[in-house]
Amino acid sequence: MGRRSRKRSVSGEDRRLDGEGPGPRAAPAGASRAERDAERRRLRGEGEAGGAAAKRGGGARRGTRERPRPPWGAFPLTELVVLVALVLVIGGFVIPTSSGQLMLLAGFALGSLAGLELAVREHFAGHRSHTTLLSACAGFAAGAVVVLAVTGLAAPVPAVLVALAVFAVAFYLLREGFKRRSGGLGFR
Repeated sequence: MGRRSRKRSVSGEDRRLDGEGPGPRAAPAGASRAERDAERRRLRGEGEAGGAAAKRGGGARRGTRERPRPPWGAFPLTELVVLVALVLVIGGFVIPTSSGQLMLLAGFALGSLAGLELAVREHFAGHRSHTTLLSACAGFAAGAVVVLAVTGLAAPVPAVLVALAVFAVAFYLLREGFKRRSGGLGFR
């Protein structure tokens, strides 16, 4: 008895492409792996045009496992912002004055914005659901506006109610938006 790899199961289409089993789409017995992969892509309709669009930075296809490409292309802007945030946070811990506290606050804010940018990009591309994080950010922002503009710190109850209401509405809308972008999945 021969041994099979445990890494993936061989489906009927894969067997036909590997030269095993009956079928009109059988690849030659001596076909290389690259030839078999090209034949699979051709059968799925992912010809040269689909691969070229992905390489140009046209973004990830709907509901794929690939991380969506940023709108600024291959430039590592998010990674550089995270690096600056780390430097600011470390500097804020090292410098014990008020400027160190400001550096610490700026580092946390920059790091949070970089993470939020990635979450927004992944969520709206249908790659991975970040519904709770994004709706919590919307609720926090609404609560902060209410505290700063309307009630002040003396009456936090209206701010909490507004934040919870914005969180609930944003959660519903973001969840429905993700379902549309991911092909019907509520989370991934």
